[in-house]
Amino acid sequence: MNDQHDHGALGDAEYTEFMELAAEEGFDAEEVEGAIEEAGHGPLPVLAVVGRPNVGKSTLVNRIIGRREAVVEDKPGVTRDRVTYEAEWAGRRFKVVDTGGWEQDVLGIDASVAAQAEFAIEAADACLFVVDATVGATDTDEAVVKLLRRAGKPVVLAANKVDGQSGEADAATLWSLGLGEPFPVSSLHGRGTGDLLDEVLKKLPEAPEQRFGNAVGGPRRIALIGRPNVGKSSLLNKVANEDRVVVNELAGTTRDPVDELIELGGVTWKFVDTAGIRKKVHLQSGADYYASLRTAAAIEKAEVAVILIDTTDKISVQDQRIITMAVESGRAIVIAYNKWDELDEERRYYLEREIETEMQQVVWAPRVNVSAKTGRHMDKLVPAIETALAGWETRVPTGRLNAFLGEIVAAHPHPIRGGKQPRILFGTQAGTKPPRFVLFASGFLEAGYRRFIERRLREEFGFEGTPIHISVRVREKRGRKK
Repeated sequence: MNDQHDHGALGDAEYTEFMELAAEEGFDAEEVEGAIEEAGHGPLPVLAVVGRPNVGKSTLVNRIIGRREAVVEDKPGVTRDRVTYEAEWAGRRFKVVDTGGWEQDVLGIDASVAAQAEFAIEAADACLFVVDATVGATDTDEAVVKLLRRAGKPVVLAANKVDGQSGEADAATLWSLGLGEPFPVSSLHGRGTGDLLDEVLKKLPEAPEQRFGNAVGGPRRIALIGRPNVGKSSLLNKVANEDRVVVNELAGTTRDPVDELIELGGVTWKFVDTAGIRKKVHLQSGADYYASLRTAAAIEKAEVAVILIDTTDKISVQDQRIITMAVESGRAIVIAYNKWDELDEERRYYLEREIETEMQQVVWAPRVNVSAKTGRHMDKLVPAIETALAGWETRVPTGRLNAFLGEIVAAHPHPIRGGKQPRILFGTQAGTKPPRFVLFASGFLEAGYRRFIERRLREEFGFEGTPIHISVRVREKRGRKK
């Protein structure tokens, strides 16, 4: 029998047994297969939205994601904390990276635009290039076109601000950019965005290539992330100097993140340093935004995010945002509390209280207390990274998972709501990196109960250092038409 089916993380025998169980509980085979496939998808494909300031990128991003999240002030230099969003069109999910709010450096517009676009493009599977059709192609637009050509990524051209028939002719002039057909849209009114997104889906891969790791057995990729001045570069230098570094600075300009091959504990790792905001970006809000973009690009390329926290400072909102970015990206996570050697007893007491209250979302991540300056506890970094990777790649056999779910449902049933008591009927792990589970239930499971299930999964199976994704499919009522 040559007909090979991809059952996600399930082997053939396990898959057959699982589908029989699903049939017994009244689930349609196609529905179950669809749920496993959807839950089993790894990282979503990434679309970078690029273009010069004030062409309507953020308004278009809001239109694509279907909610008003990206900042859309006219004022240049609006601080942006969030650069990556999740979107869905025609049943397909993908990530959108909004590169709006570029701080154009008055001393070198092209250099600044290129520097900031490059990180977004580097982390993307395809690009949506937005041009203001009422203005036409400018020199800055031409600079972005050169950048896109050099990157070699698929591009869709959006001719924005076409609010009626009269604007169609303006859009047609953008054929001159040499990027193929310009799609006339109005991000403000939604005109033409459906056709644009249909084209975007043609350019995006169903599942993105794994950017992390080289071939099997290649060096594992680690992103050092954290807010400015937490000691990312110092940590990298300390690690490199102490352990006979093999430095492999990727060819390119100073704006490339530096990848370093470093041997630690007898293993070669590839560290992506996200420090070093370019000096030419003068305005602080622009620098902050640029740091976010750079961090997002580094996380996309990594398997493990080592998040550095400066222990001499209070844990800040910015720290929280960086943690959220890493968790949502689904990477393995290690928390490194840096500058530990500088703490007095009082600060240490308050820090522990802060960790209890502010770090709840990553209570499962391995923690190391280090000093990049003195090298304190550097030897604990690699075991923590290995632990996080092991959790990230852990797979629970379906039989064992269902025995565990059965015990939970018996001992801790879901609360009764509206006279009904939803039950988890069965489940499977649809994927790893990070672990992704799909649970099939007789009714809607509340968020609190899902969190309880996640907590118990961690207690039972480990999963240290990794986010866990749980999706729930509710059995549809049969035989009753709505």
